[in-house]
Amino acid sequence: MSYFSKQISIVIPLLNEDESLQELCTWIEKVMMEHHFTYEVILIDDGSTDNSWQVIQKLNQQNNNIKGHRFVRNYGKSAALQVGFQQCQGEVVITMDADLQDSPEEIPSLYNMIVNEGYDLVSGWKQKRYDPISKTIPTKLFNGVTSYISGISLHDFNCGLKAYKNRVVKNIEVYGEMHRYIPVIAKWNGFNKIGEKVVKHQARKYGTTKFGLERFIFGFLDLLSITFVSKFRKRPMHFFGTLGTISFVFGFFVTLFLIGEKIYNIANQIKGRDIVNNTWFYLALVALVIGTQLFLAGYIAEMVNISSSKKNDYLVIDNVGI
Repeated sequence: MSYFSKQISIVIPLLNEDESLQELCTWIEKVMMEHHFTYEVILIDDGSTDNSWQVIQKLNQQNNNIKGHRFVRNYGKSAALQVGFQQCQGEVVITMDADLQDSPEEIPSLYNMIVNEGYDLVSGWKQKRYDPISKTIPTKLFNGVTSYISGISLHDFNCGLKAYKNRVVKNIEVYGEMHRYIPVIAKWNGFNKIGEKVVKHQARKYGTTKFGLERFIFGFLDLLSITFVSKFRKRPMHFFGTLGTISFVFGFFVTLFLIGEKIYNIANQIKGRDIVNNTWFYLALVALVIGTQLFLAGYIAEMVNISSSKKNDYLVIDNVGI
């Protein structure tokens, strides 16, 4: 017996897509009916300034499987996805963009990979893209770097068409611009069975893209941020303490060497330059100060981490006899 009220939840963040919403929802409904899925569509209006919200209200009146949430202003795709993840009730959660570049025809195959093949997450791969070369080349570079750093072999991290087990989206948090790295977040939360499926990329039919080249710069910075947070959030002393110890030990031994050299010169009446005139003295001093500061930063971070921990973050995915 299923614990879920729906088989599929489709979460769609959108910004100024009033021209495409009716066509997209009609297409989704056609696919769902053909495969006899129980489903819900959750449209997240991320502060649109066109008639998107009015269209969503109309769609809801026509089909009660379609739900809508409206932000007071533009918060970004990550915030929209997070709200959708909180609200979804389906066994399998599908995310897709509202611009008709993602095909609903892919949904049954994605659903099958999650339910019957046991994947935690399946990411779409737009192998053939209808984008200008100014977008495709940076995208390939971005995906290559992300794959190398994260250790996840995906060709298209930024593809909006993805499928998840419900427990994945309920146990990850997407914020900032981290929607690009949901597979990375999922992996570092213990969901390791991550797959990929080649999906059809449709040429944009209405409007213009909402993303510019700056997303690749911000994306790289976000990758560094999420790598650090995921690895050291629970043990900041391991990062700051290690760097601090290396710096302090280096400065300490350089200082010992300089003092030993000075004592040796005095004992043997060898005239040498003063320690304060030696470049190594200042390098050692800086290393000692930085080492101490890094160690203290790690200690304070540990104290803050302990005092701010209000719940157990360890994920239990199943129980028996409880």
